Amino acid sequence: MLLCRRLTPILHIFRLAFLTPPCQSGYLMQRPNILILYTDQQRWDALGANGNAEILTPNLDRLAAEGANLDRYFVQNPVCMPSRVSFLTSQYCSQLGILTNGVRVPADTPTLATYLSNYGYTCGNIGKLHFLPHANRDHMDPHPRYGFDALVNSDEPGCYEDAYRAWARAQAPEEMDRISLGLPPAREPWEQMMGREPIEHPVRELKCAIPFTGADHLSHSAFVADETMRFIGENQQRPFLAIAGFYSPHSPWIVPQKYLDMYDPRALSLPRIPDGWQAPHGRAAIGEAELRSVRQGYYAMITEVDDYVGQILGDLDERGLTENTIVLFVSDHGEYLGDYHTYGKGPPGQDCISRVPCVLRWPGQIPAGRTVHELTEAVDVLPTLLQAAAIPVPKAVQGQSFLAALRGQEHTPRTSALTESRNCRALRTDNHRYVAHMDGREELFDLLQDPGEYIDVSHDDDYATTLSEHRQMMIQRLMATDLHLRREWAY
Repeated sequence: MLLCRRLTPILHIFRLAFLTPPCQSGYLMQRPNILILYTDQQRWDALGANGNAEILTPNLDRLAAEGANLDRYFVQNPVCMPSRVSFLTSQYCSQLGILTNGVRVPADTPTLATYLSNYGYTCGNIGKLHFLPHANRDHMDPHPRYGFDALVNSDEPGCYEDAYRAWARAQAPEEMDRISLGLPPAREPWEQMMGREPIEHPVRELKCAIPFTGADHLSHSAFVADETMRFIGENQQRPFLAIAGFYSPHSPWIVPQKYLDMYDPRALSLPRIPDGWQAPHGRAAIGEAELRSVRQGYYAMITEVDDYVGQILGDLDERGLTENTIVLFVSDHGEYLGDYHTYGKGPPGQDCISRVPCVLRWPGQIPAGRTVHELTEAVDVLPTLLQAAAIPVPKAVQGQSFLAALRGQEHTPRTSALTESRNCRALRTDNHRYVAHMDGREELFDLLQDPGEYIDVSHDDDYATTLSEHRQMMIQRLMATDLHLRREWAY
């Protein structure tokens, strides 16, 4: 009896830390685990579940069939770092003061991991995080934690001494000269200045599909999957947040040959660029053979990720964790992939850049096979996950939960999605995109008539009313992004 009395306070603390408030049935429900599968530079239409019949993504398609597919989900910035910081903080880029790459995220910035850790979650990021500049630092130095308990970070594949190279060296030291995908140009001056021994880079970035020169099981995607499953296995006794930060399908388009062999470049579709469209700054049209090869490499990288997603989901099944794990699949931004005669990403953030896949599965809580057509933003993910875990949403959070939309319940949908860049702001509404540039220029695109966003109708008199309406919406959205300092009571 005495032992029971001594254990009672301990058990009470345990229940407060790990269990949600009572549900309607009167029983306590365990807080869900959260697994985020996060790719880099994957456009919305690069997924079978989103209508692409050419790409092979069976595991992600199955995830969408078992959960909900948000088919109009938009990121807040068209490049990596600001998009990722906005996603994990649920704050707009202008509020964060981070609108481009190369900005060091302050170490005390609260993230999803910060909020979950306060409620007993063990939080880990594996692979790409991109909260620090890549080029001018030692990737072996301790990393700011940003609320995470474990950081197994590798922001780019094989070109720095980091967690990925350490993982590969432990398995196959003889392969170390074969796993780098190339040195980013900005890194080379830093390494020369610091007198670093150079890492061998077996391939240079080319505008084509390139076979990975190392063993298949040593690719960066394999590393992310392996370390994600390790993290889950070591931390499954408590609720966990695991972020699997895949680098693919970011260029260069380097992937094991077996995935390239799944695609015949001659059978892949080409970008639909209107006849007579003039590229800005004299940009030349890209040749057909190059476009097909690049698409082959891009699709093959996504299929490799899909393969490892299947392994991670299978690992959840084997551990008996599937039923109580929220699985979220998203990307940080898209890829031009030959649209507008170019590659990469950037402002103003057309649909091919700002609209990315978003799939969420939560067995028993989210109806399977649901498609959410409403506009949603990347900042909305964090409050959605906090609500799902019965955690209060802090005032600093600027997104709005879409959990009710996932469940088919009554809610107030967004009427626009905001994408911010240093020199422009873009507003995506149901049928239009409005872009305001810092130099005073405006652009308006009618997505019903011109889904590729090639024809600016801002000077067309027939669109004068639509242009005026979007100006007003933009002003209202920008005013709403201000986050005022909290008033303090005199106590």
